[in-house]
Amino acid sequence: PGAVSVPAPPRDPAACEPGSRSHLGGRTGRGGGAGERRGEARRGGGAAASRLSPETLEKARLELNENPDTLHQDIQEVRDMVITRPDIGFLRTDDAFILRFLRARKFQHFEAFRLLAQYFEYRQQNLDMFKSFKATDPGIKQALKDGFPGGLANLDHYGRKILVLFAANWDQSRYTLVDILRAILLSLEAMIEDPELQVNGFVLIIDWSNFTFKQASKLTPSMLRLAIEGLQDSFPARFGGIHFVNQPWYIHALYTVIRPFLKEKTRKRIFLHGNNLNSLHQLIHPEILPSEFGGMLPPYDMGTWARTLLDHEYDDDSECNADSYNTPAKDIEKDLSPKSMKRSQSVVDPGVLKRMDKNEEENMQPLLSLD
Repeated sequence: PGAVSVPAPPRDPAACEPGSRSHLGGRTGRGGGAGERRGEARRGGGAAASRLSPETLEKARLELNENPDTLHQDIQEVRDMVITRPDIGFLRTDDAFILRFLRARKFQHFEAFRLLAQYFEYRQQNLDMFKSFKATDPGIKQALKDGFPGGLANLDHYGRKILVLFAANWDQSRYTLVDILRAILLSLEAMIEDPELQVNGFVLIIDWSNFTFKQASKLTPSMLRLAIEGLQDSFPARFGGIHFVNQPWYIHALYTVIRPFLKEKTRKRIFLHGNNLNSLHQLIHPEILPSEFGGMLPPYDMGTWARTLLDHEYDDDSECNADSYNTPAKDIEKDLSPKSMKRSQSVVDPGVLKRMDKNEEENMQPLLSLD
């Protein structure tokens, strides 16, 4: 009762490599009874665990409390909690899928379940965001081609995938902030299929060079809340660091506003480097960074990750004349009143992500005013 139909994440555990085209088309894969799902889940979960390198297996044991001998029991304990939330449509409960939530929460069963519930609840509460959740959606495609996000070829020294964002690339006339968030979430869905990245995680570098005050004025509380809920509270990715470089004073001001709504764990992993790239290099070796970050590699090609996702459709611009995300940003603002923004917490009691009553006064003012 109360469950809402939303597109399910891909459920083929074999299609695990980042960039694999088979898991980017928004397949639903809802079929099969509980017994069938458990059988396929056991195969998927075992495959995901066995595909870890020996070094990553040991890291998962030491840092995440992962035990291959009790893996299926751990997964089943999380699956058994699903019945406690009949208001949520859990569209995937196979082992390979649940395993990534356990890894994201260091095999704390209830915390993993809370994250799993919020993952699906976020999608139920923001149905329009996921209606055309695929790389060829016009808004997502345009954001991807402008490097939202980008991904470096080399992992860092901890085996983490390095994502990069060049904020000034945002073309407000072609796609919205919601399109950028959708492109990032879609990319993470593809990358998190890799069991190695489930354990090792990600690092994000955001370059704010040439990001104008006018662009920053579009970063409203509602949009920031949507991103915080989608990335921090509702996705099974481990972020080892979020690095701001070349940020102007108004980005400092924005961060001061949203900081109280970030988890303490997240706050500790945000580094504001400004123009001091040496401090960035102390955490991420310059040998694997492009020249924009003072690294030794050539400038980053913004289309690298987009070409991986889009393949032959990268150069097909037939869809790009269409409107981007078809729900206007102002409508998203109305639905996500910043007055409902609470300090971040990992809870999944019914209604955590519910929208405010429409009769309440709406506040859609930007965090920064051009007046």
